[in-house]
Amino acid sequence: MENTDLTAEKNFDLKSFFFQWEWVLVLILIIVNFINTYLSPYYLNTYTLLDATMTFLDKAFIVLPMTFVIIFGDIDISVGSTVALSSVVMAVAYNLGMPMSLAIIICLLVGTVCGMINGLLIVKFKELSAVIVTLSTMTLYRGIAYTILEDQAAGGFPEWFTFPGWGYVKGIPFILIVFTIFAIIFALLLHRTTFGRQVYAIGNNAVASRYSGVQVNKIKFIVFTLAGFMSAIAALFLTSRMGSTRPNVALGYELDVIAMVVLGGVSTSGGKGRIIGTILSIFIVGYLRYGLGLINVPAQVILIIIGLLLIFAVMVPNLEKYFKRKKTKKAF
Repeated sequence: MENTDLTAEKNFDLKSFFFQWEWVLVLILIIVNFINTYLSPYYLNTYTLLDATMTFLDKAFIVLPMTFVIIFGDIDISVGSTVALSSVVMAVAYNLGMPMSLAIIICLLVGTVCGMINGLLIVKFKELSAVIVTLSTMTLYRGIAYTILEDQAAGGFPEWFTFPGWGYVKGIPFILIVFTIFAIIFALLLHRTTFGRQVYAIGNNAVASRYSGVQVNKIKFIVFTLAGFMSAIAALFLTSRMGSTRPNVALGYELDVIAMVVLGGVSTSGGKGRIIGTILSIFIVGYLRYGLGLINVPAQVILIIIGLLLIFAVMVPNLEKYFKRKKTKKAF
């Protein structure tokens, strides 16, 4: 009997390629830069565009693991409080006489432990949603930060610690270089590994994934731990940029991060989204805030504009589904 090889090839569809959400984000980014250039003559130059990244990329580190979390169909609203607690513990450790290098390690450990606690609670108490768990830990972590410092600030870091937040490597902001490295790692992890495929599978159907042999609890635990670790990375860059810290730092970070992920095309119902979309949304929101800030647009107006962008991001896919359903009904 002859062996027959069966192969399935998917033909390249040019129309489908150019109608991907990421191309819409590219267009929005171009429009944002065009408007900013029109509004401010100081906006469009290489130095300004590179320097601007130092004002918003700290929270971008959290966007990367949050993409995984939302692809699950879950959410983590404790990341801002994790940033605050990690930053506060690092500052207090240094002020107590520890070397700055050790204080940084402690910062990373605190963030990682916070993420591990979230992951452990979510996988052990399945009757509790991720929203409830992380809402509770958001209050807990922020409360611990306030207990440690109350309403005081802590700082006095060594001079070299300003480099992560404000330093350059051959004219390129150090934070941009580090973010690019992490973005590549997370993109490869999500799109080129078995782990990433399992993340999508869980987002589409966690029960079916579990019966298919996917270690759902283990993968969720790892992803929430990564979210905590990356929140600590964000804390390092944020604290370096500010030169000091307080318990109320990173307020609202969780909302900004979730907004960037959703704008990037990641479905809140799970199972859909790509890292490239969330990266584009980071720069859209970041440059939008920076450009409008140059002409002193009130923060409330900027929030309204970002809110309209989010409505647009959610509405477009639903409109597409609506017209498809309408077309199907007409066919019958």
